[in-house]
Amino acid sequence: MRRAERYKAITAYFQQAMPTAESELDFRSPFELIVAVMLSAQCTDKRVNLTTPALFERYPTAEAMATATADDIYPYIKSISYPNNKAKHLAAMARMLVERFGGVMPDTVAELEQLPGVGRKTANVVASVLFGCEVMPVDTHVFRVSRRIGLTRNAKTPLQAEEQLEQGFASELLPIAHHWLILHGRYVCTARKPKCHECGIREWCASAKTFE
Repeated sequence: MRRAERYKAITAYFQQAMPTAESELDFRSPFELIVAVMLSAQCTDKRVNLTTPALFERYPTAEAMATATADDIYPYIKSISYPNNKAKHLAAMARMLVERFGGVMPDTVAELEQLPGVGRKTANVVASVLFGCEVMPVDTHVFRVSRRIGLTRNAKTPLQAEEQLEQGFASELLPIAHHWLILHGRYVCTARKPKCHECGIREWCASAKTFE
């Protein structure tokens, strides 16, 4: 099967089966989203959602968190993976957000990447979710699933996968396609033992026979 045909078939399936796919992180503002996404690196959304209510109650805005030190933030996120580094990044991110951007979330990937602790994936997520930017954030789920089902070919890095996925999906679908792949990887095309018997796209998957 040609990749263009695979993209077309898989897109049609997800448009019908998952028309309103969105982030599973809990947030009420742009600031809360970027904090949650930063905390979610190498950590589950479920754990982040259990952790952020107390953090956001104490630091509800960038201005509030900008006055905090890493040591102040650490107790609120100590159950998250890599809490020391993330506490430092959150404190520095909030300060720059206030000092350089007036507390207003920048709306381009390039500007978002200037914030401490914000890499390309985090910047792409924020730009996509908040501003509908036509970008493809690639996390571990997206990287694994896109490679496994045959949407990418010989992609050795997240950036290579991102570039191929942005070419394969219609640009206007990129914000939702990101969530299609994440949710599919989280609940169906799982890392160790994919649930091929209940997968709606196994007909077009390049690896389905491998796991049967």
